[in-house]
Amino acid sequence: MTSSSDRSLAVDVHTPKSYEIRTYGCQMNVHDSERLSGLLEEAGYVRAPEGSDGDADVVVFNTCAVRENADNRLYGNLGRLAPRKASRPGMQIAVGGCLAQKDRDTIVKRAPWVDVVFGTHNIGKLPVLLERARVQEEAQVEIAESLEAFPSTLPTRRESAYAAWVSISVGCNNTCTFCIVPALRGKEKDRRTGDILAEIEALVGEGVSEITLLGQNVNAYGSDIGDREAFSKLLRACGAIEGLERVRFTSPHPRDFTDDVIAAMAETPNVMPQLHMPMQSGSDTVLKAMRRSYRQERYLGIIDKVRAAIPHAAITTDIIVGFPGETEEDFEQTLHAVREARFAQAFTFQYSKRPGTPAATMENQIPKEVVQARYERLVALQEEISWEENKKQVGRTLELMVAEGEGRKDGATHRLSGRAPDNRLVHFTKPEQEVRPGDVVVVEVTYAAPHHLLAEGAVLEVRRTRAGDAWEKRTAEKAAKPAGVLLGLPKIGVPAPLPVATGSGCGCD
Repeated sequence: MTSSSDRSLAVDVHTPKSYEIRTYGCQMNVHDSERLSGLLEEAGYVRAPEGSDGDADVVVFNTCAVRENADNRLYGNLGRLAPRKASRPGMQIAVGGCLAQKDRDTIVKRAPWVDVVFGTHNIGKLPVLLERARVQEEAQVEIAESLEAFPSTLPTRRESAYAAWVSISVGCNNTCTFCIVPALRGKEKDRRTGDILAEIEALVGEGVSEITLLGQNVNAYGSDIGDREAFSKLLRACGAIEGLERVRFTSPHPRDFTDDVIAAMAETPNVMPQLHMPMQSGSDTVLKAMRRSYRQERYLGIIDKVRAAIPHAAITTDIIVGFPGETEEDFEQTLHAVREARFAQAFTFQYSKRPGTPAATMENQIPKEVVQARYERLVALQEEISWEENKKQVGRTLELMVAEGEGRKDGATHRLSGRAPDNRLVHFTKPEQEVRPGDVVVVEVTYAAPHHLLAEGAVLEVRRTRAGDAWEKRTAEKAAKPAGVLLGLPKIGVPAPLPVATGSGCGCD
């Protein structure tokens, strides 16, 4: 394990260097990037100004290995940085994350100008590896085979003042044939419940009012100690934390979704009426080929139970189209399941081969044009359902947590944006009273679109919060320290549902 004193060796504090982190892939990678930022800043680096685009002294790529053409994307970006690095003595490039864990020495062979390659299990070593590469003037490749330190024990530079990820486990014990994550992040390892709650309480003390419990298979929490109800107990314990207004979690697996979790969601006031539960396919045949340990009836049965206990719950999902061997009948079963489930949103993916997965070598790979046609049919159906479900929200009075920068047109329309308890995005008329990200407003929904709601009338109520105070304090500190402004990382905090056709998760939960 890397000690705090080791991490502090990396940079001469009298000549601080700037850093930029480029993050790809799932929420786990985004959360890891918060740790990488914290490590670098503890070691004396400062964040490069927004839009620096490779002008930092250190550029870190936190990679994903489960998206199509992930390696081509990485090497293309590395290639664009090569001439800039050649013209800037002292500049360093580091590559970490799932692709680094998978490709290891290949990265330095294909891009010899890279200084550091580190894996998913040893992100805490980054500052030391950068310093070692600088002193020895040669690339450092260090890939640990098992977790060196649970990520949450590392320093953190969180991107949001009012909402935060909290890891409860890392790794995954499933063997889905389309997914390489277990091979890259290892078997599931759970944190102690006391450590999780202590982190949440510390965050709340800093002004955070919303947390999202994060795990590759979040509701399998407790498998290390054989307690099948550990996750529901954790949700209930979160409900006892004073000042914690909203609790979310992602992503659960249908196999481990039990009645006690549904009861905990329904009975714990600060656990939000939202569920993201990957379905992947509605066909029992395809689910079996995927090694998903449930079938359509079981999946839809869970949704029925959730809706019976939490009538206004918004349910979202992941779906893969065109898995090897998928027939037209199989695809029709997926469409049927979507009609029955009536998801608020869906992250839809066209199947593509992931090297190293069993599915990549399966027979009956589906032609691209067939996959595309099915994908378009699924997107069209889900768009229709999303719009119909959103129209049911018109006339409802909702309490929104004001968000930071989620409405791209808010400036032109004189609106602000916020998240409803069920995580729907709502744009609302800017009130005369000042409201800050993290504050809470009450509005009435007047219009629905497939991916957002509008509240065009006057705001009914404004509640200033400690979370808003925290955002205001951080904003003032940034203004006083220009070197600490944000760069283009994916937004942390409330996980925003993306448009149906452009899901950004790895789709492997």
